[in-house]
Parts: sequence; structure tokens; C-alpha cells
Amino acid sequence: MKKEEFYFDSRDGHSKIHAVRYLPDREEVTCVLQIVHGMAEYVERYEEFAKFLTDRGIVVTGEDHLGHGKSVEEGGRYGYFCEQDPATVVVRDVHRLKKLTQERYPGVPYVILGHSMGSYILRNYLCRYGTGISAAILLGTGMPSLGTLRMGKAVAAVQKVFCGSGHVSRFIDKAAFGSYNKKIANPRTGADWISSDREVVDRYLADPLCGFTFTVNGFQTAFELIARLHKKENLEQVPEDLPILMMSGKEDPVGDYGAGVQRAYESLKDAGVRNICLKLYDEGRHELLNDPQKETVMEDICRWLMTVLQGTEAEDGKEHG
Repeated sequence: MKKEEFYFDSRDGHSKIHAVRYLPDREEVTCVLQIVHGMAEYVERYEEFAKFLTDRGIVVTGEDHLGHGKSVEEGGRYGYFCEQDPATVVVRDVHRLKKLTQERYPGVPYVILGHSMGSYILRNYLCRYGTGISAAILLGTGMPSLGTLRMGKAVAAVQKVFCGSGHVSRFIDKAAFGSYNKKIANPRTGADWISSDREVVDRYLADPLCGFTFTVNGFQTAFELIARLHKKENLEQVPEDLPILMMSGKEDPVGDYGAGVQRAYESLKDAGVRNICLKLYDEGRHELLNDPQKETVMEDICRWLMTVLQGTEAEDGKEHG
């Protein structure tokens, strides 16, 4: 596997976005898979998964969102996107990388995978640009209620007035994530909910590019991304025949232990999207690609992907494992 790093212009009009590209050692390319990473992390955390895919002839690419990873310039703020319509800008940045990559691989099937907050970004992407890709994979997604979102938006709006959009909001952070360990017996750390692999959790906590607290701007962006997914007129823009794979752990609080993932699944089905496969993993926590059963998850992704790329419609429905 060969790794390339590069930067491109953000749609915010002034920032530079850090991106990576992982290339197979062989010349023949099966497809391109773009990764949309989650909240308070960065794309290079997915290198093990990229190695798994490049070994199978798949080009892997991804970017660090505004306010994340190496896209934060010196003196910049982590967890801060941009002031003007960040929920749209972050989606357009994903699309810009997609267009840049397609210029290099014209005619090659193109798939996008989004994890956690990245899954919300990707679901918004599908409403706007879904006709331009071959398939989509949603990991660790969910569907918070409108009531929860309205409350979060109201608190964030008050904090913005009194503290500014760049204020690091530990209050919202605790309200949003403080209960995520509640179903774990005797948790060691506040981040045990992300994985049952202790080494993964410890690396996450030791990594300065992970686990930072979002600013008010960051939380407002996340709330808006999710709120837009409650509008059926938006979801009706997703191509009805687009193959979509949804995967989550049954012990993932982000997906409300499967119930939120089910709501997300039903929202797309109700909007007319037909080709969706939902798979829930027993004992799986939030980061399925970093959980003890990660090899099974990776194999399941690759198997589904090959089925889709071979032109066979994936089985629509739900699986439990």
C-alpha cells in the first residue's frame, strides 16, 4: 500500500483541507472508497481498514473535516467548522474530494463510507449528490429525536450569545455524551463506549487529535446535520435504487443500541429508498472497525461491496449477528 497526502481548498473560501489517498500495490483498481470520519477524530485512524481494502485492489481516500486533524491550521480551533453554513460546507468538502478523486479514476465505481458524525454528513451528501456514486456505507449512525435536537439547538444558541461560537462547550458535551457508558459494567474510562478493546480506547485517549470537546459552532453544525435528516423532502432526493449498507453495534449508544439505527433505516425506506441492508452486531460498540470483531465487519463490508459492484442487487432487509 502506498500513501499520499495532499491538501485542497475548502468550500469555506479560505481553509485548506488535509486529505490522504491509499493506493493498492497492483495496477488494477476495483473501485474507489472514500471515508468520511467521525466527530473529534481524523481520517488516518482508518489506515488498518485502508490496508485491508487496498490489498483487494480498492483505492481509499478521505479528508480531515474543518476543525479536525491536520486541517486545523496552527493556532486554529479544534471542533470549530466555519461561521457561514458549516453544515453545508462540510458536505461540499466531501464532494470536492470526490470530484478530485474521480478526475484521477474516471469510470471507476465510487463508494463513500461515513462513520458516526461522518454518517450524518454522508446521509446529507446522499440527499444532495447521491446520483453520482455507486453505493454508500453508514457505520455507527443514529437518529436522535427532534425534541432532543431542539433542546440542543436552544442551549447552543444561548451559549453562542453569551460565550461566542468558538466557546468550548463542556456543558453540551456532558449533556450529549455523559450517559454513553451507562450500560457498561465498571467502565475504566469515559470513552469505553467506543470499543471493548482496551488498547483502542487507550490509544484514543492518548491521541491529541482525538476526543477534544467541540465548540458551540461544532455542536450547532452537528445538530443541523441531523435536523436536516428529519425532513422527508430532503430524504426523497436520495436515489431510490442506490445500494446502502447500514452497520451498527447493538451496544452502541450513538445508535440508541440499535433503535436509532432502525429509525434511520425506516426514514430512508419511507422516503422511497429501496436497496438498503441493515446489519446489527451483537456486543458491538461504537467503532465497529476498531472492535474485537473488526475483521468480520471488514469482510462483511467487502462481501457486500463486491455483490453491489458485480451488479447483483444486495438483499434488502435486516440482519442480526
